[in-house]
Amino acid sequence: MKKIVLALCAFVGFSCASMIGMDALGEEQVLGGTASAAGRGFAGNAKTGDAEGLSVVNPARLAFDAKVVFNLNFLVEMDAAEKGGNHYTSTNLSLPSFNLSFPMNEFGALGLSLWQHYSSSFKEDYANSKTMSDVEIEYKGSVYELVPSYAIRLPFWRSLSLGASAHVVMGNTSRQLTLGGNTSDLPKEDAWASSKSKISDYVDGTWEIKDHPAYYTAALQYRGPMVSYFFSFTTGYTLKNTLDYNFRFSEIDTLASTRYVREIDVPALLATGINYRLNKRHNIMVDFLWRAWDDDIENLAGGWNLPQTTKTQKDFMISLGYQCDGSPLFYESYWKRINYRVGTWYRNWYIKDVFEVGGSLGGGFPLGRKGTTVDLAVQGGKRFADIDNQWDETFIGLRVGLTGIATWGMERR
Repeated sequence: MKKIVLALCAFVGFSCASMIGMDALGEEQVLGGTASAAGRGFAGNAKTGDAEGLSVVNPARLAFDAKVVFNLNFLVEMDAAEKGGNHYTSTNLSLPSFNLSFPMNEFGALGLSLWQHYSSSFKEDYANSKTMSDVEIEYKGSVYELVPSYAIRLPFWRSLSLGASAHVVMGNTSRQLTLGGNTSDLPKEDAWASSKSKISDYVDGTWEIKDHPAYYTAALQYRGPMVSYFFSFTTGYTLKNTLDYNFRFSEIDTLASTRYVREIDVPALLATGINYRLNKRHNIMVDFLWRAWDDDIENLAGGWNLPQTTKTQKDFMISLGYQCDGSPLFYESYWKRINYRVGTWYRNWYIKDVFEVGGSLGGGFPLGRKGTTVDLAVQGGKRFADIDNQWDETFIGLRVGLTGIATWGMERR
């Protein structure tokens, strides 16, 4: 089973737009970054309903589902990085998450999620016409998590639910850095002899949790007639990255081969959120996530005097969203059955002096009578990097999600 999941991760995981933190962990994807959540600024983990399904940050929400929910999400993002008058633009496609949840009435609910936590992807070639030297650099990396979840409502207080989930970590990372021959100090008549020579630094590795099969999340959810809110705690853990370093000369001779294990201590995560409902259809949501990094992150590095560490800071995100729920009545006009969404967020990255602001618009478009929807969200914003070795980035993206709702295992009325 784990080999099948790893194969799926390899197929969909090597895509992200940001260039920030590629030697550390890469870009951290928003927890629960579904297309519906993206449309309201990634807020709404306290919002319940059959169309919401599983939340990675709040497994307790599952207990209020009455139907089976299947959710699949895609992200297309264009990123424009800028530093000192230089520009770089990339467009990438990824599959950030897949979610499935099953209600079991008085026995609670089960859920399963496969989602991309960290990712890094970059490829660029540079040719210097004066020195006749070429530089090729490529990053591929993704940390995926398989997250089984369980939630149940309290028998003596049905407005409260408890939930828990385990996060099984898997993934891989690689970097290829190739330097061509520099002929600037050679006579022109001798340059041909070395212009084809290359030295390459290859790094390949895998991700897992040190000394444990998983890390864990516990959550408490309250659902009232007008207000719902949740609290959750996610344990800290140590990421273990086993790396193989290989230096090659002209892609033929291996000059050196070294195995090294870097360890990254990821601190605990606290999360909370509230959903306030007006007139049954209008929802105002605020979510807050906080993680206090203490230690710097050891980089891939390995050669050519690359930086050995990435400095960290307190990592938090506050998001504000609004959603107007569509009518559940099939005979209503189509425009009244659409879910309308808008949101904004501010995010402090785990990398020191890097922060992000963004906004989004979205909608949930019903298909047929059973509640299946196609969710669309347009998101955009800017990442600011107030440090020398990172670039400012402007991004715009489109998220597409398919949410299916069914009554598997339930008797027909």
